[in-house]
Amino acid sequence: MSVVPLLEIAKHAAPLRQQVESALRQAIVDGQLRPGQRLTERELTVSLGVSRTLVREALRQLESEGLISVIPNRGPIVRELSADEIEDLYAIRAVLEGLAARYFAAKADDKNLQLLGKTAADAISAYQAGEPVRALEAKNRFYDMLVAGADSQSLSTMLATLHSRIRQWRAIGMTHPQRSPARSKEAIEGLKAIWSAIDRRDAAAAEVATRDEARRGAAELMRLFADAPAKVAARS
Repeated sequence: MSVVPLLEIAKHAAPLRQQVESALRQAIVDGQLRPGQRLTERELTVSLGVSRTLVREALRQLESEGLISVIPNRGPIVRELSADEIEDLYAIRAVLEGLAARYFAAKADDKNLQLLGKTAADAISAYQAGEPVRALEAKNRFYDMLVAGADSQSLSTMLATLHSRIRQWRAIGMTHPQRSPARSKEAIEGLKAIWSAIDRRDAAAAEVATRDEARRGAAELMRLFADAPAKVAARS
């Protein structure tokens, strides 16, 4: 496992432990460290230039977030999800993000509305250009803005516990080599439906459209999972 290109630790700014956690988390969320990949403390220590204690503490934190599993006699690996867990994660995501869309449509000011519209347009443009990495980055920003604009601390707190895993599995679905071309078209129409409902301040329709898009993302992941039941080790 080579993680040198993935993880760069600056010996300043944020505390080293937070930097190690952040670098590993980002590599997992982006799909650079794949589900099922073994994480060796010794290699991480050498690559990052930090102590094994710091690496071990960071791995424990990521385990508590559900991104890493510790396998007896094997050590830490990037956590894989069963089909049931994927279905459960996306069902919860659909409810919470749907509520965020409802709140955003009801509460957001004109400036945030315009910014969300621009971000939706960026994601749609990336999909149409066949650029999944750019589409993923724009879609992540779109949902981050949706949650922030919902202006609900309770909702933000609940979604924060799922944030990394949602991003991880969105990345897997969007960049998987066996992704259905029809799914990108669905995603474009889904984003258009969410944005259209929010733009006209139709909170109920925004919630429904957001839930529907999450369900379509789940269906694509489940299809990919069925094609490779042992691992969905690539990149909704």
